[in-house]
Amino acid sequence: MTLVRNVRDFTKLSLLGVAVLVLSAGQSQAQNEPEMVSVHGNWTAYTVMEDGKKVCYMVSRPQKDEGNYSKRGDIFALITHRPSENTNNVFSYMTGYPYKSDSEVTLTIDGEAFALFTYEESAWAPDSKTDKRLSDAIQSGSTMIVKGVSSRGTNTTDTFSLKGSSAAHKAISDSCGI
Repeated sequence: MTLVRNVRDFTKLSLLGVAVLVLSAGQSQAQNEPEMVSVHGNWTAYTVMEDGKKVCYMVSRPQKDEGNYSKRGDIFALITHRPSENTNNVFSYMTGYPYKSDSEVTLTIDGEAFALFTYEESAWAPDSKTDKRLSDAIQSGSTMIVKGVSSRGTNTTDTFSLKGSSAAHKAISDSCGI
């Protein structure tokens, strides 16, 4: 998948994820709006129709975000399945600020480190093998720490609980028939 496609897909999914978090539980969902499948610990599973094709994803927010910043947007970690495109376990990260140009994000799960590439406010694994390793580590781990540097040089550290990630992954996999 090209960088431009990753950016487009992640931006679309990120905006949908933000919209879901803002919606109240009692509102009815239109066909192309995200639909919550289930909540598992600190992770929530969703489905959404994009161009008539089902997309399933799980999302979490950090329990703790640190950094000497004056303003920061929403922070999300996601794993996405797009069966119609034969892509599964795609990890993406929305940081809530623009990253320093050409910087990498360091993501650590229970001592195992991963390097993510950045573009604007997003970060991704470099390839599908790393996506799969990351997805497996998230499901079996307990804590995920994400470190990045903003375009202004601010260092940030976000800490996620992985409680419920395995059940959320099963929910999105079942929902997408994977």
